[in-house]
Amino acid sequence: MAAACTRTLCKVGRSILESPAARRSGTVSYLVGNGISRGSRRAYGTGGYRSELVSSLRTGAGARVLGCAVLLGGGLGLYHTVKFRVQQLLAEEETKVSGGGLKLTLYQYKTCPFCSKVRAFLDYHGLAYEIVEVNPVMRKEIKWSVYRKVPILMVDGNVQLNDSSVIISSLKTYLINKERSMSEILHCYPEMKSVNERGKEVTEYSNKYWVMLGEAEITEIYPEKGMQKEEMKWRQWADDWLVHLISPNVYRTTGEALASFDYIVREGKFGTFEGFFAKYVGAAAMFLIAKRLKSRHNLQDDVRQDLYKAVNDWVAAVGKKRKFMGGDQPNLADLAVFGVLRVMEGLQAFDDMMDNTKVKHWYRRMERASLNHEGRQD
Repeated sequence: MAAACTRTLCKVGRSILESPAARRSGTVSYLVGNGISRGSRRAYGTGGYRSELVSSLRTGAGARVLGCAVLLGGGLGLYHTVKFRVQQLLAEEETKVSGGGLKLTLYQYKTCPFCSKVRAFLDYHGLAYEIVEVNPVMRKEIKWSVYRKVPILMVDGNVQLNDSSVIISSLKTYLINKERSMSEILHCYPEMKSVNERGKEVTEYSNKYWVMLGEAEITEIYPEKGMQKEEMKWRQWADDWLVHLISPNVYRTTGEALASFDYIVREGKFGTFEGFFAKYVGAAAMFLIAKRLKSRHNLQDDVRQDLYKAVNDWVAAVGKKRKFMGGDQPNLADLAVFGVLRVMEGLQAFDDMMDNTKVKHWYRRMERASLNHEGRQD
């Protein structure tokens, strides 16, 4: 579109320059001189600019000036069109290299452990993605979606992936075998609605811990017997158990609850009033809710002990002979556990965990792997 307009401008300019009036005009120096004198009269006059301009365009010199101006505009337009197209092609090439040919947009709360899981996967694999931070009060950024939770990942603007584990499994399936589209892969994870014990309708997804592979691909990705089942087991453990230890620990005391909400407000998308309300009223509410969660999940009075035990159980499962559960490289379980634990960074619970468990070396390896995009495909 822009290029077509530019070509039209150039044609118009050329036709003006080649017109009889333009050919009868004087030299370039005459044109410049006249242009300056007219410009000075325009600057100091009070009402003659329009008539001066119209009359000058009727002369050969005016036609010549207009032709030059149109050609100059066309040339500048062509330059910017070419520049924009080159930048667009470079961006597309970068997306193909680092994004697997997909345009990804992640709708998230930054401090949500499920959203952090998805970011850990995307970062490790070097996938380019845009982030839309959702206001947790109004959630207007996802008002277009029937599914009202985060994370939501939009693929190429028209395929919506819900649920962190479905997002990760779907993308991993695609990265291993790009013969199927994301829409086709998504059919492998059908949506199921049910009512939980509190009478609330919940949405779940079948097969969400499965990466959909053929036999040859399974052998390549999981060379040792039991690796796939182990990965799925610990991914589910991260969702069903580890996640539920975060809130009781970061809101353990009123001081910790206030510090946690200070971090949430600082990193999240809140208005001034919403931020103030969230920090103080939200902190008090979550302190009380954390007590209820402790009872619901049968946690010890000192919830730190449950966190320490869970983290040490994970480290023991990885073992001393492996850098990661995936061996020399993180697998989906590594990324899930890392994503969940990472949301506590900067809080007292995180510092206590690092000081009182054996997780530090594994965690620092995961940090480096994520930061360096070690899972990026060539």
